Amino acid sequence: MTSYRLAAPCGTRLDRSRRLSFAFNGSPHEGFAGDTLASALLANGIKLVGRSFKLHRPRGIFSCGVEEPTGIVDVGSGAVRTPNLRATLIELHEGLRASSVNCWPSVNFDVGAVNGLFSALLPAGFYYKTFKWPNWHLFEPSIRRMAGLGHAPKKPDPDRYEEIAVEADVLVIGGGVAGLAAAAAAAKAGARTLVVTSGPKFGGALGWRGDAEVGRLLDAAAAQGVRLLARTLAFGIYDHNLVCASESLGAAMPAAVAGGAPSAGYLRERLWKIRARHIVAAAGAFERPLVFPNNDRPGVMLAGAADKYARAFGVACGRRVVIAANSDSAYRMAASLRAAGVNVIGLIDRRARAEIDAAAAAGAAGSGELQVFLEAGIVGVSGRRAVRGCTVVSAGGARVELECDAILSAAGFAPAVHLHSQAGGKLRWLEDSCMFVPDGAAPGLSSVGACAGVFVRDAALEHAAQVGEALARGAPSPAAPVGGSGRVLPATHVRSGKGKQFVDLQNDVTADDVGLAARENYRAVEHLKRYTTIGMGTDQGKTSNINALVLMGEYTGRQPSEVGTTKFRPPFAPVTLGVLVGRRRGALYRPLKRLPDEDWHRERGALFEQFGSWSRPAAYPLAGEELESAAQREAGVVRRHVGLLDGSPLGKLEIFGPDAAKFLDLMYVGTMSTLAVGQARYGILLNENGIVVDDGIVARLAADHFWVNTTSAGVERTAAAFEEWLQCEYTRLKVLITPVTSRFGNVTVAGPKAWRWLASVGFDERFSPGSMAHMTMREGSFEGAPVRMLRASFSGELGYEINVPADRVGALLARLWTRAAEFEAVSYGIEALEILRTEKCFIHVGTDTDGTTLPGDIGFARAIERKQANFVGRRSLLRPAARDAARLQLVALSPVDGRTRLPVGAQIAAAPPPTLSEGHVTSSYRSPELGVPVALGMLSRGFERMGERVKVHHLGASIDAVVVKGPFIDPKGERLRG
Repeated sequence: MTSYRLAAPCGTRLDRSRRLSFAFNGSPHEGFAGDTLASALLANGIKLVGRSFKLHRPRGIFSCGVEEPTGIVDVGSGAVRTPNLRATLIELHEGLRASSVNCWPSVNFDVGAVNGLFSALLPAGFYYKTFKWPNWHLFEPSIRRMAGLGHAPKKPDPDRYEEIAVEADVLVIGGGVAGLAAAAAAAKAGARTLVVTSGPKFGGALGWRGDAEVGRLLDAAAAQGVRLLARTLAFGIYDHNLVCASESLGAAMPAAVAGGAPSAGYLRERLWKIRARHIVAAAGAFERPLVFPNNDRPGVMLAGAADKYARAFGVACGRRVVIAANSDSAYRMAASLRAAGVNVIGLIDRRARAEIDAAAAAGAAGSGELQVFLEAGIVGVSGRRAVRGCTVVSAGGARVELECDAILSAAGFAPAVHLHSQAGGKLRWLEDSCMFVPDGAAPGLSSVGACAGVFVRDAALEHAAQVGEALARGAPSPAAPVGGSGRVLPATHVRSGKGKQFVDLQNDVTADDVGLAARENYRAVEHLKRYTTIGMGTDQGKTSNINALVLMGEYTGRQPSEVGTTKFRPPFAPVTLGVLVGRRRGALYRPLKRLPDEDWHRERGALFEQFGSWSRPAAYPLAGEELESAAQREAGVVRRHVGLLDGSPLGKLEIFGPDAAKFLDLMYVGTMSTLAVGQARYGILLNENGIVVDDGIVARLAADHFWVNTTSAGVERTAAAFEEWLQCEYTRLKVLITPVTSRFGNVTVAGPKAWRWLASVGFDERFSPGSMAHMTMREGSFEGAPVRMLRASFSGELGYEINVPADRVGALLARLWTRAAEFEAVSYGIEALEILRTEKCFIHVGTDTDGTTLPGDIGFARAIERKQANFVGRRSLLRPAARDAARLQLVALSPVDGRTRLPVGAQIAAAPPPTLSEGHVTSSYRSPELGVPVALGMLSRGFERMGERVKVHHLGASIDAVVVKGPFIDPKGERLRG
């Protein structure tokens, strides 16, 4: 295969002494250390790399960086396959295996290219207008198969991803000379400075050009202690100057692993979470392409990319090269390429001579004979899978056929303002250079270099150093000396010629699609983006957005500044799911919490199941006993004798402060400020919509100290809600919230013999039922361990919740069990607890309630009427929906036949489905105490339907049930009072 390599000194990034073997689409090739996959493919003469998303048109390498829209490949195989990587960013290594995406059976012969024959039927917004008749579901499977580009691996990723959090006074994003100058100046002024760059080397364009200034700046930065991170892409700026960056460690992996061989779990990527006092954006600028017929052919590239391939990687992108231009930068590119040995045969400029900077034109002419066409444009490209030539038409109508194998676009620049915009900065449009630049600094962020619109080297270095020093000293950033990019013609597309003119190369969006969006009144920039899908690919419109805005302006008679830009959102470039997940996968995705002494329960035959985020005993089955039978037995023993439950997962918060009582009154439906020290009260929590989100017991330990129990699953959510209200609304209240769930274990002893069992092992008489009333809490000690004893019951029996330090739970369990046989005690699990609480008609938030349940629906209407003070969610209870008489209300249900258990989730309705539901069953068990099934359910107008028969429907069967008054057991509550 013909080589397109250029001789030294071209190829500043290459180590020509190290040859590397790689495979592309199964064919072997060679490159050099320092190559990217894109440069190696071009050096081997490979132009056709992939296919476009919608029309499956042939596509090649278009750029040389993160903005690449078409050179998308899958790398590796099996579990370590990574889809949709940009070939321009993949560092070549021995054994690398890559393949084209979005093509079948091969990139050379793609069946999907038949879409091109029907392109007239697939204009912008076709997916909104088609597939509606007779039914969308007829088309959905085929469309889903066609969606996407590469193929994600189906096996678990064996490699590791980690994250690290750091702080910096000044964070510089971008490792070009402007970024290095800002970093060196900031560090010299005393700031802790960190620089991240997405590439493997620092210096930017001057670095791969071999400029000595890069070395000087790197030395200066090192001397001042600047921390430098290469291969680290800053992809998002979030609240309070949090910057997230993805560091690629693939280059350090063994070749066999990186190429797709079985992995031993190597560290592949690292997520950096950086908190910075000040951020300097030095991300450079993207080159803007021209729009002309068939401008998507393999061999059509950005001129700046071709220059980098020549200088950095020693690759000529063509034997006979034509530059299509409407900017002064085209002449500088032509001169640089010709000096590197690239045969540039023509420059087609759409501008008149008067619009061209004379110095730029002279520079290109000085590099040798160059045929320049003024007021001319390309109206046709010959070749299908690669450029073979082009047709040039001048303003006078003269046509010239040029034989070429590469066409380079040079239409000016688009500063990388993404991070500036993410930080909340504004943009302004520069008419002469046709670009958006930052309009001053953004909150917490200043831009330097090309991304600030400064294209003059010396001015950029001086301004960047001033910005770095100013930020380090806490002074305002100086204004950027914008300029130096040259003059640019706004329009980039031609109005004649045959063939599609593509604006977004990845998504196959054409200039005609933008025109159609304008005609159909999708003129707002956000509507344009979504209607046409411009900028919605993996490149996020880095080479298409500006052209799209200019075109929309042309079609609607507006300036680009009036059209505006879309909202730039993170991520700046695609990142892998692995780096976002980090170690939070598998068992660590949602780590199961364990009881303080899990082994004690296992030794007694506990059957563990997952309840929320906890691993807890569902029951303690005896030999040959099923789960349901075990739960029935355990619940029966608790009713007759006594049982022990490890309630350590119960949520526990301590609330301190002089305003603690006032704060709890605001959080709870009930009034907590009237509690005397040692008293406890049940309460429910609402969100701002009045929905029941949690419940629990609040006990007062001192005037400014409360003990708050929440549900096991809701403690983190409740603590976060408390903090949010304190920090965002009730900022003047002096309150401290301390989660202590993991600090305290909870051993619950319930049943008629509960106190006798506790007394037998040495608990003080002051905790006895005669000395300690129901719903009180006392502090004391037991065998040297501090104890907080709460008289409360979720079972309906005499109950004690013994809260001890978590490391003393095992000793307490062992001590109690030494006397268990005397009282016929059992350990009981969650299933038995559910039976016991259903017999008592105690609600379980999240089981008997859902995201529509209001406090009045579960019997708390009187509590709201009695409380005059405000609380969270109260205003929402005044809405008409909250006062609807037909609301679902919690009631007790009993089967008429006394035998059939009502299935949980079964619908209550007057007629079999399909019909309007009147409610549903929420909890249902067989009562071991009564020997009959008992159930709870939400029923429309339930409180006023006592004694009424209802129909319960489940899987085609209907069960007669009656609405009864709860609770089923001990309606006067005599048992729990002891």
